[in-house]
Amino acid sequence: MDIPQLRPDRPDVGQWEGENIAPGETRNFRLTVSESYSGMNVRIPIQVVRSMQPGPTLLITAALHGDEINGTGVIRQIIHQGLLQLERGSVILVPVLNLLAFDRHSRYLPDRRDLNRCFPGTTTGSLASRMARRIFDEIVMRSDYGIDLHTAAVRRTNFPNVRADLSDPQVARIAKAFGIELILDGRGPKGSFRREACAAGCPTIVMEGGEVWKVEPGIVDSAIKGIVNVLRELEMLPGRPEITEHQLSLTKTKWLRAERGGFLQFHVKPGDGVEKGQAIATNTNLLGVEKSVLYSPYAGVVLGMTTLPAVTPGEPICHLGQLPRAMQPAKLTLNRAANEGLEERLIDELSTNVMVVERTEPNDTLDSP
Repeated sequence: MDIPQLRPDRPDVGQWEGENIAPGETRNFRLTVSESYSGMNVRIPIQVVRSMQPGPTLLITAALHGDEINGTGVIRQIIHQGLLQLERGSVILVPVLNLLAFDRHSRYLPDRRDLNRCFPGTTTGSLASRMARRIFDEIVMRSDYGIDLHTAAVRRTNFPNVRADLSDPQVARIAKAFGIELILDGRGPKGSFRREACAAGCPTIVMEGGEVWKVEPGIVDSAIKGIVNVLRELEMLPGRPEITEHQLSLTKTKWLRAERGGFLQFHVKPGDGVEKGQAIATNTNLLGVEKSVLYSPYAGVVLGMTTLPAVTPGEPICHLGQLPRAMQPAKLTLNRAANEGLEERLIDELSTNVMVVERTEPNDTLDSP
């Protein structure tokens, strides 16, 4: 199968700000994207791996939000394990895209802007907009395909899923080839890295998994497997993608929010399948007296959830994806058990971040203040 180079007019992947990278060569360097308060250059680390044979260029990025470093661990493992013995094409690895935020252990830039809402950026706008433009011109425009690695936001965790615009055949191709169980179908927010990269002719997907400020082994294994699968799909590595047999595309998701302030008892884990009307969490006061119960509005799967049990009214508790009619929660569980894949391991690992208990009858022996 011939995998096209989607943008033959793109800038040369071997020419970077004075760096000349020949076919068959791997080179580490830093790309200047901005300046700090002290006037020093902000230079993000990049590795470019080129094979001897021409082919597509795949971009792999992490820490676009500076506190989301699971992807940084993924890219470091790919490099240390020597997984990129390419037969054709090139790979661009960016372990920390947003260095200014990374250095502050923060999601945001020093001006409090979200870099992932500022693409493709401008040369005359804010700090975030100028950085986005530089990254877009120098990195995205050299690439034929992209994989952007993310985690949940602070005080939340995500079960691994891919976010992709499945209406684009090239995006759908790499999203499905990534091989993990859950794909959320959608274009992504306006100004986001993947949406604007796709619009510019670089089909890009996002993998979401795990928490901020951590490198979690199960998430790393899942992401590496997916990246290798995409490289195989693009015929850049030998072999065929290993795709889960029960891959699901989800089109409807919903954040369930707290109705009352209080302290939560969780009844589900990240990745669990849930029935319509199933209890998700019980909200109690600090003495354990029940105040309210949150129920699932449909048969679904837990995509993400808060890891902080103390909530105020309106706070997001559980991100729930609606299962297709043909896939009920019991069937999802059976498929996972038969597949013996990463899903069961990830449910166990991610659930260590929350205390999950069975739903019991309310405690009405004490007055509720």
